[in-house]
Amino acid sequence: MSRVVFLMDKIMRRFGLSGKSVVPLISGTACAIPAIMATRNIENWKERLITILVTPFTTCSARLPVYAIIIALVIPNERVFGILNMQGLSLMLLYLLGFGTAILSAYILNKILKLENKTYFVVEMPSYKLPLFKNVGINVVEKTKAFVVGAGKIILAISIILWFLASYGPGKDFNEAEAIVKERTIAKPLNETEFENAVASQKLENSYIGIMGKAIEPAISPLGYDWKIGIAIISSFAAREVFVGTLATIYSVGSSDNEDTIKNKMAAEVHPETGEKVFNFASGISLMLFYAFAMQCASTLAITKKETNSWKWPTMQLVLMSAFAYTTALIAYQILK
Repeated sequence: MSRVVFLMDKIMRRFGLSGKSVVPLISGTACAIPAIMATRNIENWKERLITILVTPFTTCSARLPVYAIIIALVIPNERVFGILNMQGLSLMLLYLLGFGTAILSAYILNKILKLENKTYFVVEMPSYKLPLFKNVGINVVEKTKAFVVGAGKIILAISIILWFLASYGPGKDFNEAEAIVKERTIAKPLNETEFENAVASQKLENSYIGIMGKAIEPAISPLGYDWKIGIAIISSFAAREVFVGTLATIYSVGSSDNEDTIKNKMAAEVHPETGEKVFNFASGISLMLFYAFAMQCASTLAITKKETNSWKWPTMQLVLMSAFAYTTALIAYQILK
């Protein structure tokens, strides 16, 4: 990695980054949390800060479930020039889009941020040796402990809040969910699994987080989303991959069902007023672009706060990335619809 850092330093400096920024940007494709922690070896504060702020743009593994289900819904499973699969090509473009946005954002931040720091590039060129597993183990334990103790408290607090909002709700529509579902299905009784899923869907719809989803529907409807997607967006703030599971609960899909059933129920969903499909090509592209750019990760915000020792930078990260994601998704939907 030392040699990669050395070779990339000249290129990365054009964008206000260090050669050492390559490691966080690449590891961010797995998860932004350890990637941000990996910026500690960047000596220059400005370069380190910019790397921290732009790393979440790289496509992490948590986005893959969202991309997979939406691509399967709106991108045809066909080949381009008889070689390239359109769905695979779409996924590759999302990866390139994320990395390109990170680099472009770094260039802009380098021009905007007025932080004067002297830049030194010092890197050791070690000879190739087998690692000492004892040192690796100690390093892993220390890094894990630092994350769990430092960022874990913030993540736990946010997760408890989201759990409470999704598990409780006001009024009899939530408290009497079982009776309402029984009355609604008298003509067509459900089996035990279907009944439990329907009750869970009824409770989620009328929970505090469901009320919030309906409250933000006027703001997200220009993007092609309904209140159900609104709930999924709010709940996925804890972790992006929760998006698919939340929609599965809303659409009353049981654990015994496979992804095709979830996909089919999502594909059949229509707007009650217009009769148009909720998940069409325009809304699908809009949703993928939103998740490509939005800061939908409480854990990343928590680790950014810990690494910068301030709420200023994670707040700026959340606001700017969300605004950029909303604007991009809005433009894409309005053009494609």
